[in-house]
Amino acid sequence: MIRLFVRHRVGDFTAWKRGYDAFDATRRKLGVRDAAVFRGAVDAGDVTIWHDFETMQMAQAFVKSPELAGAMKSAGVVGEPEIWFVAREL
Repeated sequence: MIRLFVRHRVGDFTAWKRGYDAFDATRRKLGVRDAAVFRGAVDAGDVTIWHDFETMQMAQAFVKSPELAGAMKSAGVVGEPEIWFVAREL
């Protein structure tokens, strides 16, 4: 299993979360098996998300997908996200 972490800024967390939720079916179609959203305890515009994938190739394809780029833009992501991948050790 590969876990993808994304951290980025959003202009309005409530508006961003509506856009994130609306993207759920597409996210799953693109290979996301599970996910969680966290917002900063002090700064709600500081958002961290993780998504789980079967393979690294699926995770990388998701990050590069035009669907994700469009969803992030329309949801109000500000600037470039910080992205990293980890592999689960059993």
